[in-house]
Parts: sequence; C-alpha cells; structure tokens
Amino acid sequence: MRWATFVLVAVLAAGCNDLRDFRGHWEGPRVGDSAEVRVGVAMAAHAQLDVNDIDQHGLAATLTVDGLATAVPIVSLAGAEADAISDMTFAGSPLRVYMAFAPISDGHGDALAIIALYDHDRIEVRVLRGGSNPLYGIFALSEALEDTP
Repeated sequence: MRWATFVLVAVLAAGCNDLRDFRGHWEGPRVGDSAEVRVGVAMAAHAQLDVNDIDQHGLAATLTVDGLATAVPIVSLAGAEADAISDMTFAGSPLRVYMAFAPISDGHGDALAIIALYDHDRIEVRVLRGGSNPLYGIFALSEALEDTP
C-alpha cells in the first residue's frame, strides 16, 4: 500500500511542473548591478529565448543576446543531462537547470549558457565565458505576450 501511495504522489507532483509549459518565446533584460555580473555585456542588453523542445532530458532553443548572439541554436549538453550535475540547483530553487554552449559573434569562442526554469513563469539565463575575453551576464526572462490583431 505504501508503494502505491508513493507512486501516486510522484505522478501528481510531476504533473504540477510540466516543463512543456516553458515552450515559446521568452525575453527580458540583463540584471545585476555589480561589475562582476556584467562582464562583457552591455548594461541595457536584453535576451530572447525561443524554447522549441523541452523535457526532463533536454532543451532545444534559439538564443539572442544583444551584442553577443543573434538567433543562435542551442541544445542542452547530453553529458550533463546524463550526469548528477543535471540535478544542479542554487538560490531561488529552480525547477530545472539546463546547460548549453552558445556561439558568440565576437569570434572569441562559445559561451556556456545556463538556463534555469522557475515556477511563476520565469526563466533566468546566464551567459558566461572565461579566458582572455570573459563574459558574464544574467538575464531575467518572462514569457512574451503574443501580439493580437
């Protein structure tokens, strides 16, 4: 009897956070005032994320970051999804965190994009790169409302 109860609770809990609800167009500004979280990213930069496919095992999307990337396809890292790192969390308790590499237009290599999904219809995207041309930017995205005729 206990096992059946556990399975029922797990099924109900999984239904409450359907990741498919995150499909669509998201956009928002760069956030954070300290110099450490705005390296190589313009103060007024915005990001857009078009989530095309998403589930517990991965994410496929298109990312745009003002001055850094324009409609570049990103796909979460299969290795990270298969590893214990897929359960990564941090302050704010995201529902799910994905990692992908995004080509950056400055010619200094890809950046790691960390995409964190939160309940209350919010996504945070962090774009970071080390080396001689570092990047670090945090973007708070909300679902873009569709234009109505």
